[in-house]
Amino acid sequence: MDNECHCSANSERLSNPILYNILCQMDNSKPRQNNFNYNSVPHRCNCELRRTVCLKRPAEICKEASAVLVKTVHFMKNLPAFNQLPPNDQFSLLKSCWAPLFILGLAQEHVDFEVMDTPTDSMLKKILLNRQESPEMEREQPTMAGVSKLKSCLKKFWSLDLSPKEYAYLKGTTIFNPDVPDLKAALFVEGLQQEAQHALSEVVQLLRPGDQERFARVLLTASVLQSITPSLITELFFRPVIGQADLLELLVDMLFCR
Repeated sequence: MDNECHCSANSERLSNPILYNILCQMDNSKPRQNNFNYNSVPHRCNCELRRTVCLKRPAEICKEASAVLVKTVHFMKNLPAFNQLPPNDQFSLLKSCWAPLFILGLAQEHVDFEVMDTPTDSMLKKILLNRQESPEMEREQPTMAGVSKLKSCLKKFWSLDLSPKEYAYLKGTTIFNPDVPDLKAALFVEGLQQEAQHALSEVVQLLRPGDQERFARVLLTASVLQSITPSLITELFFRPVIGQADLLELLVDMLFCR
């Protein structure tokens, strides 16, 4: 899909005549070699892909999300095979898989949520107050496109109606990912993933013996997990709770705290 903004400059002029006149005056007041480019002014894009969003009920949803995250870390922490890995491998796998595991947790707990447009100051107010962008605003903000992808993934898992055992073995295949770079025990991790996939296949056949394609559908749905960025998860569900703290550092503390 084309990610370019298709908002018309003419429509911007018509919808913001006062703002446009101010910008034109700013342009005319500068030397010609430094002409003001209206299209270069940061502005809130009306394109669906670029709409920044936030949770509608942050207090409630962030609490549910935090509970899912705690369960996710405890799941990893209580896996004997995971604890046998070198500490550096444990950290690498945590960094790679915490977001996909968290999404599986959202699906298993049936955590549903709604979003709304992120409240922002108008461009006119920013110009008049000469406001500078704060460091917090430099972070990647959740967009409607990213949230739509996440919600679509959750709906696919809900349509599969996975059992607790299926979720458990699917989480195992997600944790033990031999493709994570620089693993010292990559062969051991690959063996663990194969074991988890085999166990998942057996459970699927046991629970749905007449559905020969279910196992493939489960793995295909799980493949979408890696396309949802950890930054989307962090900013949407946890930034309102942790503030400026680094979420990965908090996860490390949770995982390695004995």
